[in-house]
Amino acid sequence: MKVYGNEVTFDADLVGPWVSAKTGGHWCKGRGTAIGRLKDGQLVAGVLYEDYTKANIVCHIAGDEGWATKGFLRLIFDYPMNQLGVNRITAPVHSDNVKSRLLMDRLGFTLEAILAQAIPEGDLLIYRMFKSECRFLEDKYHGQTERASRT
Repeated sequence: MKVYGNEVTFDADLVGPWVSAKTGGHWCKGRGTAIGRLKDGQLVAGVLYEDYTKANIVCHIAGDEGWATKGFLRLIFDYPMNQLGVNRITAPVHSDNVKSRLLMDRLGFTLEAILAQAIPEGDLLIYRMFKSECRFLEDKYHGQTERASRT
């Protein structure tokens, strides 16, 4: 397991299946990169990143109650926007997943499109956030966590 400090891991083979199970997806080894938050050695949050195009990356976010610390939020947005250099993050959400829809709103994502009947459960909602809209990159979040190093 790759651990950053005592509470963050970049082990996609640990975080990917966990996030996929929580979001109703399917994990395929090598599918993407991931960042997970650990508490007492157990995953409590994770972000799976995939489909990186230099301008955009798709993310899937999952977490247990109380997962969102300032430092972890800074880290999960700093990685794609500052380190990878994307201008935009895209997040697909099942239309019947009320908790995830509320999370997208609280994090500052904007509903961009509705793909009608795109999943068995109904519609797939496409949220987006531009780098210029991301408050987690603002000065008040600086110093909350060190920059992620994938080396």
